[in-house]
Amino acid sequence: MIDLSLIGIGTGNPDHVTFQGAQAIRAADLILIPRKGENKADLAGLREAIIERVAETPPQIAYFDIPQRRADDGYLRGVDEWHDTIALRWQAAIAAHPKAQHVALLIWGDPSLYDSSLRIAARLNPQPNTKVIPGITALQALTAAHAIPINDLGAPYVVTTGRRIRDEGWPDAASNVAVMLDGECSFQTLDTAGFDIWWGAYVGMKEEVLISGPLDEVAQNILKTRAKARAEHGWIMDIYLLKARRK
Repeated sequence: MIDLSLIGIGTGNPDHVTFQGAQAIRAADLILIPRKGENKADLAGLREAIIERVAETPPQIAYFDIPQRRADDGYLRGVDEWHDTIALRWQAAIAAHPKAQHVALLIWGDPSLYDSSLRIAARLNPQPNTKVIPGITALQALTAAHAIPINDLGAPYVVTTGRRIRDEGWPDAASNVAVMLDGECSFQTLDTAGFDIWWGAYVGMKEEVLISGPLDEVAQNILKTRAKARAEHGWIMDIYLLKARRK
């Protein structure tokens, strides 16, 4: 049975890698790195830079291509089939290195929060001995960058996706909502006069961009800034926190 380490690496800043994460990278004899096309080559490059930084003798690296996810047969079915295909690519990359006993993947953010690596690992056959190394999440990086708490005193908060904001609207009884995986700026579907927003792209990286304020005043600036940043870099990762104004 091989050991499989899913190592949270934060949001692209090499300083986010914990001592535990660095030790796991050095202990690996094979690291799998995804490729997502030429426009997102920076993402593979960041992983390579992290490996070079923490490992005096870098382990073997095996690359695999991330397939396109189908969107024509329902969201959940498309994601489920996508995970099946990615698991086969992991398995093929591992099989091509039969001497590797300690395999690792560097996971953006943390493997437990809106990430599929644990679900993909569960599809591998035979099952590896899977270990998770926690990492700094985009949510932590966002609140740190804006120097704000995520919750009000003694109050809960909700973490959701842009798709659910579009499909279901503002979550019932929520006052603070963090929104991830939102390529469509779904805050536009809300009554913008009723919210404040703390938005960030590339949080924690040198390219970091932050905007905050009343949503009805800064929404258009976020849209323009986001479009410009994506055009410049070829990709974007952003996240935001919304707070409903007290009536």
